[in-house]
Amino acid sequence: MSRARAFGLPLAFALAFAPAAAHAGRADVGGYFRVAARPDLQGGAGRLGYWNLYGRLLNEGPYAAVELKYDVLERRALSADPYTSLHLRIEGGSVGNATPDNGSLAAFRMSQLYARAGNVGIPHTTFQVGTLDQYIGELGLYDLRPAQVFFETVGASARYERERVDLLLGVGDSGFWLKRERYNAVWTGGGLLRVRPIDQLELGGGGMIRYEAEVRGNQFAPHDTPRVRMDDLLRGEVVERFAGENPLREWVFPDPVPTDARSWKGVGYVGFGGFGPVRWNNFFASVERRHPQDFVTETFQGQQYRIYTASLTDERTVLLLGDEIQVRLWPDRLDLVWAGLYGRHTDADNALAPSDHARTYRSTVVRLQAYVTDTVHWLGEGSAAEEVSTNGNAYRQYQDSIFRNTNGVPDVRGFENGDTDTRVTFQGKTGVVLNPLGPGVYVRPSLRFLYGVQWSNQNNAFGNSFVETIDQFNAFGNVEQRLHHVLSLETEAWF
Repeated sequence: MSRARAFGLPLAFALAFAPAAAHAGRADVGGYFRVAARPDLQGGAGRLGYWNLYGRLLNEGPYAAVELKYDVLERRALSADPYTSLHLRIEGGSVGNATPDNGSLAAFRMSQLYARAGNVGIPHTTFQVGTLDQYIGELGLYDLRPAQVFFETVGASARYERERVDLLLGVGDSGFWLKRERYNAVWTGGGLLRVRPIDQLELGGGGMIRYEAEVRGNQFAPHDTPRVRMDDLLRGEVVERFAGENPLREWVFPDPVPTDARSWKGVGYVGFGGFGPVRWNNFFASVERRHPQDFVTETFQGQQYRIYTASLTDERTVLLLGDEIQVRLWPDRLDLVWAGLYGRHTDADNALAPSDHARTYRSTVVRLQAYVTDTVHWLGEGSAAEEVSTNGNAYRQYQDSIFRNTNGVPDVRGFENGDTDTRVTFQGKTGVVLNPLGPGVYVRPSLRFLYGVQWSNQNNAFGNSFVETIDQFNAFGNVEQRLHHVLSLETEAWF
């Protein structure tokens, strides 16, 4: 079967009725997948920990992506002739017998759809119309792309490429990704620049700005509800307070006031390597001001109210610093990859309650891969991470944490979610890897037979279905444990 036919009948039907000139092109289908059996005898959901801060290995679930590229006019090396191609990507995290939705196609989405055309009017320049996602490098051990722009944007871009210079400029709309069913246009513009002064060094940087205009009369445009206190908003008591201060007049709850909204992101990158035992080192930095939220709802005396929150959610900033180095410790026998990640999330509007917008975390992951033979490898990985909640207790160390709050007093009216503001997590993973294509930490396909163990000061720090209430009528009882063990039979491949 040809690579084009492997994509299915819709493609064949489209090509059959395409203009004759299009048949001069070529179709390519590629993709990625991972799937695992992870029998968890501790009642977990098949993942060692909560997220990729501890390394992506054993902390990610099944996933699949298929990408089609069709060359309408093929690009010829060293040629100034025009070229154009069509691109489509479908991806999602559902696999039969390996995820709760059992392989449902409803869990997949068409994440990328765009057309590219090069050498049209401007030499060495490629125009792209459609989705615009672009990034420089990645932290492979974390599966993160800090130097990424336009992930949420659809529009148009122009990319100028020479041997040592790569410049991208783009503009578009990010409203559908940021606001979904509450869509309102969010204009986005920005770019990326990467230069390579010498073969052993790369420098890059860029960013983007988002702007959502004030639109009177549009319920999904940015608005503010006047005189809202943050503590009332966090407790869900804005309308209740208004009713208490204005007896019998809750029906005149203040109307929202229209405003505009802004957000932005800046990224930087330094890459170097190709000397001595160092294959390559990637360093990334990004800082982002998150886009404000629209509104929350409260129900009071059977009636629902909207609380618009543009000015109460417009100071959420994320700083990320990450580095990953690949080292050849023993040529063709032992490789090392070492990565570190630091993140600081700040929320100048909320100094009261723990949240994902007010925290600091740091992590390091080290992986060793030894090549017993060209195709049989041994893998060992360890990680250590600390997460600190800026606004107080966010984590539960014990099954009866309600009795272990500050000074042993339950925080009925406060905002504590647990008995400590710090989560510390250690993970270790080891096992046998079969790599048919030979040595390499990132060589795929890989067939892996792994054991993983996690220790965390948080009680049951992994996805699970435990009943956590300490109510006297809890028929299941409580479980308190720090260690979590997982066996994994998994495969991962590019094709």
